[in-house]
Amino acid sequence: MTAPGVPPAEEAPLVRISNVWKKRGPNIVLRGVDLSVDRGKVVCLLGPSGAGKSTLLRCINAMETADRGMIYVDGVAIGCRQEGDRFIRLSEAEVSRQRADIGMVFQNFNLFPHMSVLENIIDAPMRVRRESRAVAMQRADELLERVGLADKAKAYPRHLSGGQQQRIAIARALAMRPKLMLFDEPTSALDPHLTDEVLDVIKSLAAAGMTMIVVTHEIQFARQVGDVAAIMADGVVIEAGPAREVLTSPQDPRTRKFLAKFLQDHQ
Repeated sequence: MTAPGVPPAEEAPLVRISNVWKKRGPNIVLRGVDLSVDRGKVVCLLGPSGAGKSTLLRCINAMETADRGMIYVDGVAIGCRQEGDRFIRLSEAEVSRQRADIGMVFQNFNLFPHMSVLENIIDAPMRVRRESRAVAMQRADELLERVGLADKAKAYPRHLSGGQQQRIAIARALAMRPKLMLFDEPTSALDPHLTDEVLDVIKSLAAAGMTMIVVTHEIQFARQVGDVAAIMADGVVIEAGPAREVLTSPQDPRTRKFLAKFLQDHQ
């Protein structure tokens, strides 16, 4: 039975971020961030450079440790466990097991250059999930078909365009069967004509019901695909709500300023 006032697990947000602070040297990068992401929804994080968007993603994925506050993914505290009133930092092995459920795609692909496309995709499922090579390869073939690169299994990253590398990076993350996908400006390193092929893959994931947090400067993409737009500035979420509403009729003057500058820069 569910305790009174507590939603069933399938109804609770998949991601819950509560009062997260992060300091880097003398700079306070995150200043008490609160954000929830419902299951099957796409949250687009937008805002000026230095707002803390990428740092927040890295904290969700336990690549960085928040100084204060809590992050839960599917009800599990990320990076720590609670013992009474104390929170204890997990070992790197325990953090790695948690991270297996959270796929992350970076700006610069981060593929292993000495491995073929197929080897890049099957490495983590075999090493972390302990899948057999046959199972991992079958999944890889399905994912390569899904991202439109079924003919590139034997190629090496250096032989691929940036857009192709990023689609392989997405396939590699999906190979772990994650509950959540994080994208950190996935098109920022691409030429404009390669951007659409990556955004199309992300759109297909959204249509399939994948829960995602996408840091992006692609306003039109966020308006079309995002269920929620969350605008960050100075380490906090200053405005969040339905993406079309926030990006068409923002309420916070800082959001209006950010969007106006973006439109001016892209005229």
